[in-house]
Amino acid sequence: MNLPNFISLARLLSVPVAVWLILESDFAWAFWVFVAAGISDGIDGYIAKHFDQRTRLGALLDPIADKSLLVAVYITLGIAGHLPAWLVILVVFRDFLIIGGFLLVNAMAHAMRSEPLAISKVNTVLQIGLAAVTLGRLGLGIDAGFMTRALIYIVAASTVISGGGYLVRWTRALAGLEQTSQ
Repeated sequence: MNLPNFISLARLLSVPVAVWLILESDFAWAFWVFVAAGISDGIDGYIAKHFDQRTRLGALLDPIADKSLLVAVYITLGIAGHLPAWLVILVVFRDFLIIGGFLLVNAMAHAMRSEPLAISKVNTVLQIGLAAVTLGRLGLGIDAGFMTRALIYIVAASTVISGGGYLVRWTRALAGLEQTSQ
């Protein structure tokens, strides 16, 4: 257990805190917990890469912490009525699609690289931005109504494109494997 893994674990443990704060309508603190989690993600990655502290545990723990926080915040903001239910369903479904598709391709074929698509990275940044803007609007009184509405549709579009990109990747992988097995 090295420092980057400890930071990732702390980020994972911040998930129930963020959810609780949102459910208690303490959006200012929820915003700051979310921001701290985002900063910690950058810090643990920097330390792991620049001080040669990458581990197999960290390679699993970091994305689990990231996705857990993002999905939990989206679901909670949706339940609380601060994000549209259709968007929450879309975001969560895409993440389940990615996990399920990855496991399916690996089960049916061979180990496939788990590198995210470029659009997926953009989508994650947009999802983080929407969550931060929503929490900032609710907790800090930031006037971001138009920005929030615009981000909702931009996040929806990038989520659909990203999910489609993974479907194409897996279809190609499975089609290529079927051709080599004949």
